[in-house]
Amino acid sequence: MKILLIGCASLLAAGCTDARPAEPTASEQSRMAAELANYEQSGEPLSCVNMRDLRGNRSVGEGAIVFDGATRSTLYVNHPPAGCPDLGFGRALVIRTTTTRLCRGDIAEVVDLTSRTNYGGCGLGDFTPYKRVKR
Repeated sequence: MKILLIGCASLLAAGCTDARPAEPTASEQSRMAAELANYEQSGEPLSCVNMRDLRGNRSVGEGAIVFDGATRSTLYVNHPPAGCPDLGFGRALVIRTTTTRLCRGDIAEVVDLTSRTNYGGCGLGDFTPYKRVKR
């Protein structure tokens, strides 16, 4: 019995390693640059944002989610600490929260809206605000 408990404890400990997303590929870096073209960071990262200030989202690979702000002049970039499944065609983030805000640590699931297939989930990171630059 002691051997079984030790084996289970070691498996649990192995599952708690500090998972980090892979470094962004050249394609993902290019996509992020295109997303942030004409935008600049407009403040310190926020731990929470009001959901009424968000209009949509899309991913840039597995390392970043771009949230559209209430107007076209605002974006929020979130880098989930352990990465997040890509929001490809037909996939959406499903976030269950009991508050009116999205916060660091909230769990998001990536779901195919047609087939209801779940592609996994992720914990959200900080929300970095960006504002459109007038040129």
